[in-house]
Amino acid sequence: MTQTRTLGRTGPAVSPLGLGAMGMSGAYGATDRAEAIATVHAALDAGVTLIDTADFYGMGHNELLLGEALRGRDRDSYQLSVKFGMQRGPGATFGSQDSRPEAVRNFLGYSLTRLGVDHIDIYRPARLDPAVPIEDTVGVIKEMIDAGYVRHLGLSEVGAETIRRAQAVHPVADLQIEYSLLSRAVEAEVLPTLRELGIGLTAYGVLGRGLISGHWSAGQAGPGDSRGFSPRFASGNVEHNLALVEALRRIAGAKGCTVAQLAIAWVAAQGTDIVPLVGARTRNRLAEALPAAELTLTADDLAEIARAVPAGAARGDRYPAAFMASLGVGN
Repeated sequence: MTQTRTLGRTGPAVSPLGLGAMGMSGAYGATDRAEAIATVHAALDAGVTLIDTADFYGMGHNELLLGEALRGRDRDSYQLSVKFGMQRGPGATFGSQDSRPEAVRNFLGYSLTRLGVDHIDIYRPARLDPAVPIEDTVGVIKEMIDAGYVRHLGLSEVGAETIRRAQAVHPVADLQIEYSLLSRAVEAEVLPTLRELGIGLTAYGVLGRGLISGHWSAGQAGPGDSRGFSPRFASGNVEHNLALVEALRRIAGAKGCTVAQLAIAWVAAQGTDIVPLVGARTRNRLAEALPAAELTLTADDLAEIARAVPAGAARGDRYPAAFMASLGVGN
């Protein structure tokens, strides 16, 4: 990968596709540590520079894994995007977001240690903390930027008003938010706001957590796989959603690509200010995804995709109800 995309007016130049590492730490069931590390190495060797993680992925496991995978690599050859603040408990339970300034400093110190680096390239609260003004959270991240521990401010899963308030305190490089053929709520208000303010977008869930990868089948979620609790994967919804995938499969076949490549390329085609994150946890899935960066979709292609999967076509929320309440935008 030789081309780059710049995250907003103030953010870094990164590879046109990023690597999302969450799935390497048990979110979708059992993983192979050696294969995960080999996948990170393969991504870096292919020219992927942006790697996304969070301090709560696998209760710190993901940062430790990446720290091992990145050891010995030139620190200037990749960018780390790190989310913080989602509280966890025994049994891998989820709690609320903690974005208090003293907590942010604490989280950052642990992340730097686990990752084995001296700075984070983009640091962002995972969700909006309703108990802490966003100005306070951004203010302490600005302090960490001034101190050299963080390079850029990012946001995650917040709405237009919060974006504007954060930008008034310190320039925001990018917003990380779910964006795919199945999840397009960002298009109504958030994406126009980002473009008005000169803020980039890193899109996660571009394959709908595997639902529109072309590899999923009903009832596939095994032990420890969070998709077993996802409304879009639930019986009665998943069959409808997989019918959309079959429509995409026909288009992909005519285009000479896979369904996954088509879905990733669709996100990338929505603007050069958007960087899709690919959640590959094996080298095979990574190898399938990477050619999407070179796949050009014509106006006719995009129109055909829009007919196959119109906005709002997916059935079921993108998260369980308790999680939906913490999001700045909907489905």
